[in-house]
Amino acid sequence: MTTATPHRPAVSDREETAKRLLASSARKSYDPMIEVDWEAPVPDDKYGLTPEWSTLYGTALWDEMTLEQKVELTKHEAASVSSVGLWFEILLMQMLLRDVYGRDKHSRHVQFALTEVADECRHSVMFARAGERFGMPSYGPHPVIHKLGRIWGGFFKGANAYASVMAAEEILDMMQRDFMKDERVQPVTRTVSKIHVLEEARHIRFAREEVGRRLQGASWTRLQIERLNTAVVVYFVMKSMIRKDVYANAGLEPERAIAEAKANPHYKDKVRTSGTKLMQFLDSSGLVGGPSKRLYKRVNLL
Repeated sequence: MTTATPHRPAVSDREETAKRLLASSARKSYDPMIEVDWEAPVPDDKYGLTPEWSTLYGTALWDEMTLEQKVELTKHEAASVSSVGLWFEILLMQMLLRDVYGRDKHSRHVQFALTEVADECRHSVMFARAGERFGMPSYGPHPVIHKLGRIWGGFFKGANAYASVMAAEEILDMMQRDFMKDERVQPVTRTVSKIHVLEEARHIRFAREEVGRRLQGASWTRLQIERLNTAVVVYFVMKSMIRKDVYANAGLEPERAIAEAKANPHYKDKVRTSGTKLMQFLDSSGLVGGPSKRLYKRVNLL
């Protein structure tokens, strides 16, 4: 006599992805309070970030600066980048929690989303601690953009929210992959970057697959809205990365520094080249076109 095998419902692609990502999280997650040596000395001759990522690298002003001035500027730029990362991590956590609020908490999808929120909590503390360790100001985005973030945090959802989050994370990721490998960079920056890059790889995979699922069958009108909303978020994130007051705080003449940074062809090429992977994904998902192209061009991603 044979025993019938009970029917098991097919596992969705979403659940399979979440299951794999949960297993990855269990194998390799980090506690920044333990992994980062927060008491280690801050070397005087190490940059805050890879110098080629400085907004002034390659300009006449950069060539005139002493090593001490370059180090100080890159510390402020690193603090500005980290503060924007921290701001967006908080928005990301809000979006994820709203998205799973009404979903089945037994699902692997919801469980990975909650795991990601836990990761982002640690990342936010890590970014805050890094800025504190270098004795930097708490930069953050411009106050107007900060207020707009409150609106975004309470309004956007679905494919746009995941696309915006994925894009913002990839922008930070493309910088930090250089920071973590560069021995010219401060040890704290390198370790913070390594932790963030390794854990964000899971988050980016999660977001990318959600974008694809949620755009399936999207109408022409909806796709135009998703395109524009995603581009607006990317535009504001890119514009917020380096606050203008970093130059005065680093002891430079601000008007000249701002002008040279704005016109710097090296920095524009660096962003465009490093952002190729992100733009290819957005384009393949139907999220590049129409007015969105102008916004991406204005922040040097196209």
